[in-house]
Amino acid sequence: MNTRMQAEGLRQRVMSAEQAAALIQHGMTVGMSGFTGAGCAKAVPEALAKRMKTAHANGQPFQIRMLTGASTAPELDGILARANGIGMRVPYQSDSTLRNQINAGEVDYLDLHLSHVAQDTWFGFFGPMDIAVVEVAGILPDGRLIPSSSVGNNKTWLGDAKQVILEVNRQQPEKLLGMHDIYYGTALPPHRQPLPLVHPDDRIGQTTFICDPEKIVAIVETDLPDHHAPFTPVDADSQRIAEHVLDFLSHEVAHGRLPENLLPLQSGVGNIANAVLAGLGKSHYRGLTAYAEVIQDEMLHLLKSGVLRMASATSMSLSPEVMQDFLDNIDFYRERIILRSQSISNHPELVRRLGCIAMNGMIEADLYGNVNSTHLMGSRIQNGIGGSGDFARNAFLSLFLTPSIAKGGKISCIVPMVSHVDHTEHDVAVLVTEQGLADLRGLSPKQRARQVIDKCVHPDYRDMLADYFDRACRDSYGKHTPHLLTEAFAWHQRFVDTGSMRKV
Repeated sequence: MNTRMQAEGLRQRVMSAEQAAALIQHGMTVGMSGFTGAGCAKAVPEALAKRMKTAHANGQPFQIRMLTGASTAPELDGILARANGIGMRVPYQSDSTLRNQINAGEVDYLDLHLSHVAQDTWFGFFGPMDIAVVEVAGILPDGRLIPSSSVGNNKTWLGDAKQVILEVNRQQPEKLLGMHDIYYGTALPPHRQPLPLVHPDDRIGQTTFICDPEKIVAIVETDLPDHHAPFTPVDADSQRIAEHVLDFLSHEVAHGRLPENLLPLQSGVGNIANAVLAGLGKSHYRGLTAYAEVIQDEMLHLLKSGVLRMASATSMSLSPEVMQDFLDNIDFYRERIILRSQSISNHPELVRRLGCIAMNGMIEADLYGNVNSTHLMGSRIQNGIGGSGDFARNAFLSLFLTPSIAKGGKISCIVPMVSHVDHTEHDVAVLVTEQGLADLRGLSPKQRARQVIDKCVHPDYRDMLADYFDRACRDSYGKHTPHLLTEAFAWHQRFVDTGSMRKV
């Protein structure tokens, strides 16, 4: 593996994962690489989890305060959570063990917009970062680092941490060199300058990370693959949602509100978003662009077919089959994919400047267009807001997508009042379910409610919601955004009490 370790002056810092993990102590604030299952630190977390379990068995506390890019993988979030080793976690997670610990009140979880994490770190809101564990694809002779399959917040971790542990992973292709665009021109207020990016495919930085070699205290050589989970096949509901979205985009082009090749696309990770992208693959569109957080399966298919001209993101979330295609054709994809820091991929001003079309999932929406994308029944966190808020508030078009019902029809995903608000009605332009699409632009609250009931609600709940809204218009304290507060909250309580939102 010597070809990955070309900096002669750093060779003496190569050690085992166990030796590197011994540098991490209870109570430390640790920045870990990883965004989705890509580019996660792997060997050091496993060794660290073993130390944590030993300490707990001996009656000693051992937990860290952990910051990442977003969700990671079982090899990072999962293994440390099962070792009861995470005391605080920022900013987004999707591991079931960690989620249960958060909802049990055992882990302090800070759910932040992904674009805010680097800045909050620079301002010291999380306290000093003691150590960073960052996976890279290689170290060049002059000490520059080749980023791996995700960038996330790694630039920030490498710059702000007092000490750095590098995992140099042979599984990460050396040909990734050249795919990244790492921007080092960021400054804090009042010295911040405009970002010189005006097109999705502009390159404004360099292809490698910079790290002070004096801070690198350990280098661990690894040969461990990223965690790649398969997508489930597109189901009928996802297909219908995709059809509604594509019809809407065609309508906007026909009315001159979108150009023929649309505007840069952003889609959240998941089967519905993948279905929309698959629908684009069957359309007449060519030469589109994407400016998003994550490259997922269908984006690679669209790049191959020419529907997408290029895609910009901070990470890749690919199924095993599509990941193999990426590796087999990496020279082709390196010319069409740009991976950036998430503070750039999710930068609100850039999202506004580029005029992105944002398509994100949600847990529920209410009659007026407020969206809950994070909490079940108002108090149980699911994953987190991720980047949806960065894009929703600033996009040219902000669409939120969901099936109209969940839990086999026991829950309506359209409710009188959401149990938790992540995206207010002011940030939501379009709601889409398999039932239809509600264009909420230019509508007053009551007009919005009629559109949502008529277009998005499942037939099993449509009469109930229409009846609620009619009575709210008649009996509510104010008539601008009519609500019967006790009854609105009873929708959620009914499920807690009976397991169904339907009237009993």
